[in-house]
Amino acid sequence: MNEEYVLKAPYMPELDKLPMDAVCDYLELHVSKYGINCVNWKDRFPYHPIAIFSIARGEKYLYVNYFVRCNYLRAVNYENNKSVSEDSCVEFFLQLPDSDEYWNFEFNCIGAVNASHRKDRKHPCRLSDDEIATIKRYASCGNKPFNEMEGMFNWSLTIAIPFSLIGLTAFPAEIKGNFYKCASATKMPHYLSWAPIRTENPDFHRPEFFGKICLE
Repeated sequence: MNEEYVLKAPYMPELDKLPMDAVCDYLELHVSKYGINCVNWKDRFPYHPIAIFSIARGEKYLYVNYFVRCNYLRAVNYENNKSVSEDSCVEFFLQLPDSDEYWNFEFNCIGAVNASHRKDRKHPCRLSDDEIATIKRYASCGNKPFNEMEGMFNWSLTIAIPFSLIGLTAFPAEIKGNFYKCASATKMPHYLSWAPIRTENPDFHRPEFFGKICLE
């Protein structure tokens, strides 16, 4: 584990009562920001878009708000459990205490989801459509797919993962996790992380490099 990478997710029960667009604004105003700044494979993938996130918990949901500024924007995938990491994508991987499994939640900029739990990259247990439907999302780009565009783009995505989905019932809690920004099929592919990943090739499925997330 990356022991020096620690963050706190404050307890904000009022979030559960807000619509997701209001959650986005609330987190922007009231919660600390963290950068997704580790360019782990800089020799091959040097592009570094601005990517920040904030995290908090309500009584029923874990909330993450992402903000990205980039030069290429792509959202081709729109169905569940497709290759959203090829698009303009943000990701959240987490591992519960005393579990040998981890969860991966991947979202493109229109909120399309690829999600599963697994012990390693090769053996995913993908979430069903009904399970994915319980994950609340608000995307500033809307929800319609589009081909890659070049320019200067600012976009945000706010997600709410139900604790009932991941099986977390007791608080406060200390979990492990990492936050990512990627876009493997764009003209400027990149693979950024909050906590550094020390591997030869791009690989987000490495829980040994997760940081610590304290849920208050």
